[in-house]
Order: sequence, then structure tokens, then C-alpha cells
Amino acid sequence: MKKPEYIDYLNEIGELLGEKAGGKIEVLKSPQNSVEVSVPVVMDDGKIKVFKGFRVQYSNARGPYKGGLRYHPQVDLEEVKSLAFWMSIKCAVADIPYGGGKGGIEVDPKSLSEGELERLTRSFVRAIAKNIGVKEDIPAPDVYTNPQIMAWFMDEYSQIQGEPTPAIVTGKPVEIGGSLGRDTATAQGGFYVLENVLANFKDIQPGASVAINGFGNAGANFAEIAEKEKYKIVAVSDSKGGIFKEDGLDVSAVMKHKEKTGSVIDFSGAKNISNEELLALEVDVLVPAALENVITEKNHKNVKAKIILELANGPVSKKASGELFEKGVTIIPDVLANAGGVVVSYFEWVQNLENSRWSADDVQEKLKPKMNKATDDIWKFKEDNKVDMRTAAYALAIKKILDAVRVKGI
Repeated sequence: MKKPEYIDYLNEIGELLGEKAGGKIEVLKSPQNSVEVSVPVVMDDGKIKVFKGFRVQYSNARGPYKGGLRYHPQVDLEEVKSLAFWMSIKCAVADIPYGGGKGGIEVDPKSLSEGELERLTRSFVRAIAKNIGVKEDIPAPDVYTNPQIMAWFMDEYSQIQGEPTPAIVTGKPVEIGGSLGRDTATAQGGFYVLENVLANFKDIQPGASVAINGFGNAGANFAEIAEKEKYKIVAVSDSKGGIFKEDGLDVSAVMKHKEKTGSVIDFSGAKNISNEELLALEVDVLVPAALENVITEKNHKNVKAKIILELANGPVSKKASGELFEKGVTIIPDVLANAGGVVVSYFEWVQNLENSRWSADDVQEKLKPKMNKATDDIWKFKEDNKVDMRTAAYALAIKKILDAVRVKGI
């Protein structure tokens, strides 16, 4: 079996932190619990189909397990283990009192009717109910899951418990305990981080140019937020291609165009470009906000941006990340750049436990200092130790987890 990539990161960080082989770092090389369950579903034709479901609880040294639930044909236990590890890191980076977990079902959700999707979700909840809890493990939406699926999840778990239990999941509809500001949290948190980092760059002036690869929820919200703050959004793209306009795009007009046509391409007044061409534009800030591994050893030499903000998960490969750092490119890693989502998930959980509701302004006021503190700490560690921001983020996160392990005496 291939060794997970995160083991290499752990070994490298162990050396940086002075850990010896066989020391505390070994505690983090495997998850605390891995659950694989059968998920039987009565399909619309009356036949029963059994799906595979997974929940991996990687570390609870700093608090309850926290992480998304994805529905995807390629979900397997090894993938979920890696994702659960990264959630442990992300929660520690953001300094929220959570550990890391992840779950998934091996299924093509696009092939299911709404009724089948609901029955699948409720069956999965029944299968893992004894493994989760509001102070033990709190799932959330991920790939091909959404607030509606979280609503079914919460309702089924509440029926099992015999009482309303909104805190069992985050990312719910606002009507049943979801948090205001959750829909824009990833983009807003990423913007706060970018603003903080840009304060260290005297050569990048106000009105910095930005190219965004991926115009889904995170990318489009980021474009809207940045444009309001006078950044120049010169290029955006989706799965069908991209558009470029040197003097800046009208983001709201692009959003309307995409809603009408299904893509950003052929937007009036802009030039159609490929996703590869977008990645190679001479801009101040490049924002990969779609898929993983869009920048690899095959194309990283084409990147001309001064700063890369990883709004997507893993958009820059490990090797490409190291070589871009050597070239002087600052990469703001995903575990920091897109942590606004999990921070506001934590806020939702707190509101549910308190049976309270915060305003959207309250959420923003609490999110900004969280993101700024995390960024400040990572930047300082980077400068003090002459490493890149990714290494600094992992090092600080792993140190926090290991400190918790040490104090608890595990």
C-alpha cells in the first residue's frame, strides 16, 4: 500500500520541531478510529442497494472530531484517512477547539433521485450514530453534500436521540440552526488572510490584480468581496474555460452571465482563455479555488503571480510548492487560506449549544481576528525559521496537537 503523502510532511515537521523518530510525532501517523459501514437503501424501483460508508476520527487531542461528509464514486478509506488528517491540521491552524475527522459514502449522487439521496443519508446516520455526538464528532458538508443533506442528517440523528440535536452537524440551513455568514465564510476568511499577508509586500499597491481559477461558491464570493475592496479581478474561469480583461471584470455582470449561460466564457468585452492560460497570467495574486493539483511540476514554471492564495484544497502539489517557494512565490496554504469555513462551522456549533443566534455582523466580527491571529503566527514562524508558509502552518498546528497530547498524558 502506498504511503500517504501526509506521512512525509509529518517526518519533515518532526525534524523541524526537534522530534526524534519514535517520539510523540508517531502518535499522529495513524487515526484514532476508522469506521466502515454498510449503508442499505431501498431504491425507487423497490430494490435494495448497499453502499459503503466511512467515518475516520483522526485526532481528538484538542477537541471533538470535526470534518465533512462527501458523496463521491471514488471515496475510499485511505482517501478519507488523509482528509481527516488535514482537518486535524486545519482546526489547529485556526486555533479552534476541534480535532479532525472526515467521512464519505462511495456513491455517484448525481445518479440518485432526491428520495434515494434522503434515504441514503438517513441510513448512513443510523449506521454511524453510535460513533458520533455533539461533543464527540460533528460532521459537515463536503464534496456533493449540502445544507439539505445536513438537514436530513440532523433530523435522523435527532429522532434516534429522541430530542432536537442541531449541534450534531454544521452547514445546516439557517432555518434549522445554521449560521448566518456560513455561505461566504471560506471566501471572507481567505480575503482577510490575503489582506494581512499583503501588508508585508511593499511592491504590491492597492488595486492589486487578481486571477481566480474556479468560479464556484468560494471563487465567486471571493471575487465579489475583493472587487468591493478595490482589487482588480482581471480573470476568472470555470470547468469550461476562462475569461480575461486587463482593466478588470465587472464581477456581478459575470455572475449574471454565468447564471444565464452556464459558464463564464463568451462574456462580452472579455477575451476567452483556457484554465492553463489563466494560471500563467502576470498578476499580483493567483487564487486557485476549484480542484486539487492544478499547479504541479508540469506547469509550475509558467506561474508568474507573486502570491498564490489556495482557496481550494491542495491546488498546488508538494513538489511544485517547494519549487515555487525557491523562485520567490509566496503560497498561502489551503489549511490557512480556506479555514474561514471551519471557523464559522465552529461558530454555528457554539450557537447551537447555547441555543442562540448571532447576526451576520457578529460572525464577521469574530471571524476576522481569528484569521488574522492565525496568519500573524504563521508569518512570524516563517520569518523566524526561513521556511515557506505551508511548512510554518503545519509546524505550528502539529506543535499545538502534540502539546495537547503531552498535557493529556496520552
